[in-house]
Amino acid sequence: MSPKKKPDFSNLKALCINCTLKGSDQKSHTEGLMNVSMQIMKSENVIVEYFRLVDYDVAYGLMPDMKQEGKEKDDWPEIYKKIMYADILIIGTPIWLGEKSSVATKLIERLYGMSGKTNKKGQYVYYGKVGGCVITGNEDGVKHCAMSILYALQHLGFSIPPQADCGWIGEAGPGPNYLDKESGAKNNVFTNRNTTFMTYNLLHLAFMLKNNNGYNSYGNSREDWDDGTRWNFRNPEYR
Repeated sequence: MSPKKKPDFSNLKALCINCTLKGSDQKSHTEGLMNVSMQIMKSENVIVEYFRLVDYDVAYGLMPDMKQEGKEKDDWPEIYKKIMYADILIIGTPIWLGEKSSVATKLIERLYGMSGKTNKKGQYVYYGKVGGCVITGNEDGVKHCAMSILYALQHLGFSIPPQADCGWIGEAGPGPNYLDKESGAKNNVFTNRNTTFMTYNLLHLAFMLKNNNGYNSYGNSREDWDDGTRWNFRNPEYR
């Protein structure tokens, strides 16, 4: 095999949001697996920020700032600034009843509330950003949760590379979790490989998009469409 040139990812920024139900005073197994991905990125000189969404007071709703809708407090505007600063967004979630956490659902709802905004090219605001997800739990549900999260992210404008998810699950029923030594999770080859591939695929796609200033706005600018531009769109006539 020919030598592979090592990319320089040092101009990238990643935001990792853990949607565990637990506050920072409790151990999060999802954080344990997210740390594997974050360590890779830090080793590649990527700027990485991490937090748990439950440590913030994020209101329910779809407005940019729910304080304007009568809520006493809403930390979402601060979180949104962090998302817009980053090139990569990784959502981490535990599995509950086969689904992503309610906290992850709230995050996606708030992301959705901003999706009508546009960037300097007139494209939807998340164009040019890359998304992935990390999932942990017992029993099954990794692929189901990934399907839900990654669909939502791409629908809102995030770009999803190949193998953009990773996860670990224990046996059915109560049992050891990811960070528990008896689980053997840290030596799981499948999880370690998928976590590594996911991380580098996120970095590669983010690198390409950033170096090319995102997507060309030809054919995908909401502002141009609203101004009457239709490019090559037309409804064909049927006989």
